Amino acid sequence: MEDILHNLEVIRQRIDRACLRSERDRETVKLLMATKTVSSERIKLALQAGENLIGENKVQELKEKYDDLRAIPHQAHFIGHLQSGRIKEVIRYADCIQSIDRWEIAEKLQRRLEYEDKTIDIFMQVNTSYEASKFGVAPTQAIQLAKELKTLDRLQLKGLMTIGLFSSEQEKVRKCFQLLKSIQEQLKENDIQLDDLSMGMSGDLETAIEEGSTIVRVGTAIFGKRIYPDSYYWNEGI
Repeated sequence: MEDILHNLEVIRQRIDRACLRSERDRETVKLLMATKTVSSERIKLALQAGENLIGENKVQELKEKYDDLRAIPHQAHFIGHLQSGRIKEVIRYADCIQSIDRWEIAEKLQRRLEYEDKTIDIFMQVNTSYEASKFGVAPTQAIQLAKELKTLDRLQLKGLMTIGLFSSEQEKVRKCFQLLKSIQEQLKENDIQLDDLSMGMSGDLETAIEEGSTIVRVGTAIFGKRIYPDSYYWNEGI
């Protein structure tokens, strides 16, 4: 378990240095620990070390870990692809959904929230790398979708999320983050103020912070490389 504490300190130092280089206030960047396949005991250790934000890719894992983690103050974000059949569960166990990328799922989410008399924070996911294998609204359609999402009173649109290009060439990855920042600025011109940008992971968090990220999602660099069973990939995209 000691490796988690060491890794957390390394990540915090990386964030500190990136903020310093970018002349940004360290308080403007949050660490979200991506906890897919990570046991509750290992997550607890990280939460007890002072972190308070986790992200799960699968609704089933949110559900299974909920009771174990609920005693420790934290927020759980759903960062995986949301299927309509899991809406009822996700709004019970998640504080925020970072992966809204289509009107149809947003409308169904709105109806369920109306039925339960709830609201939930959301982020709009944008496919800034233009990869067919990734979820997210196309950048050219992002402004329109954001406007539509703002009409749904049970969904509180807080920010934008993206997954950068998987590449060792950081300048190519940077273009994805710059594009998300540009969309944020365009939305502001359309009177839609979104304060948060969720972008950057273990390998590219410095680049993301330089381009304005307010939430970096880090899993592997904290909890180590995970090996997923074949069944993990069924039913829901990750």
